[in-house]
Amino acid sequence: MRLELPRMGHEVTVCPDGTTAVAALERNRYDCLLVDLDMPGYNGIEVIAKARELSPEAEAVVLTGKSSMQSAIAALRYGAFDYLTKPCRLVEIEALLSRVAQKIDLANKYRAIARRLQRIEGTAELIGRTPKMEAVRKLIAKVAPTDSTVLILGETGTGKELAARAVHNQSTRAEMPFVAINCGALPENLIESELFGHRKGAFTGAEEHRKGLFEVANGGTLFLDEIGELPKAIQAKLLRFLESGEIRRVGENESFTCDVRVVTATHRNLDAMVAEGEFREDLWFRINTFEIHLPPLRDRVEDIPLLARSLAARFRGGLKPDDQIFSPETLAALGEHCWPGNVRELANVIEHALILCDAGPILPSHLPSRFAARRLRGNAGKTLNEIELGAIQDAVDRHGNNKPRAAEELGISLKTLYNKLGQAQAASLDKSA
Repeated sequence: MRLELPRMGHEVTVCPDGTTAVAALERNRYDCLLVDLDMPGYNGIEVIAKARELSPEAEAVVLTGKSSMQSAIAALRYGAFDYLTKPCRLVEIEALLSRVAQKIDLANKYRAIARRLQRIEGTAELIGRTPKMEAVRKLIAKVAPTDSTVLILGETGTGKELAARAVHNQSTRAEMPFVAINCGALPENLIESELFGHRKGAFTGAEEHRKGLFEVANGGTLFLDEIGELPKAIQAKLLRFLESGEIRRVGENESFTCDVRVVTATHRNLDAMVAEGEFREDLWFRINTFEIHLPPLRDRVEDIPLLARSLAARFRGGLKPDDQIFSPETLAALGEHCWPGNVRELANVIEHALILCDAGPILPSHLPSRFAARRLRGNAGKTLNEIELGAIQDAVDRHGNNKPRAAEELGISLKTLYNKLGQAQAASLDKSA
């Protein structure tokens, strides 16, 4: 192996015993360990256990004699990738190392895809410093470690899926799947199959067995967005799962269990739907074990600058959330809008502005036309300097005269803010004189 494996493209370190191997693991990183079981110092299983601590990415292959098969099986239980029986041929070693390389390549691709998805989806961080958002974060931190069902309430676009992801990421299921589905986005005749799966031939078009989303999310979290749109028949099947943990595929008679935490969300008034007979009362009691209310954006206007910078950094690579990309006038215009579409509308506005602003700061002229109409109505008869000073004074007032926070919101330095306020004061004295 010392002579032949380098000719196949591998770098080889040979260790005469287990103690030397552990010392090598402390100094260097290895992709694969070919480990004999019977060695002086640390034996093979002890070396594998140490490798799990020192180099968890390394795969271990056990070399064993025919009389030590039980030990080889024990090594597999400790996490060994495979074993070879001595004397082993070079072609067998080459084939096994090729399989290890394929596994490493797949793991690297998985990590790359996961990073790409995270960039696309953003993090599960709920952005905002207002008391209402701090209260939401505290509720999530309380309920996340439990297995309780969670109902997230809020207007469209307030970030209900983001809150559900935060619940999942702070739970003991964080390493398992998070699966989201919008209950109102699928036709009624398909949603049962989508959630619970089906067997081949269960209905026209069912040409193969299919797992449902409950099975896909097994061990993790299933997020049912807009649960108020769920048909009554499917509500009954969901209630059965919440009470028994059992599901049944379409076209099958036997039920089976799934370990899935259910998080739901809606913008509708489920109390009123229950009263009108549109939503099952027993299901309503079952899903609202723990409620989290997300505030609309108009109730946390102070968070808009922070949200806007974060969204800009997400849409344009290379930007940081604290970069000074918005002019004070732009931030003032964003703060004056009523945001019927909440954070989702803000995201669309920021993306629109980034397309128009090229590399420079985002100005009011880069915002959609509806902002220009509002701005003209509100600032009629004012000079540009008066509009800018008004935006600065509004920010200072909103933060209770906390000038560093006001400067941060406006995207300007504290020195610039003091200079502008000084100019305003001087202008006011000149007028009074």
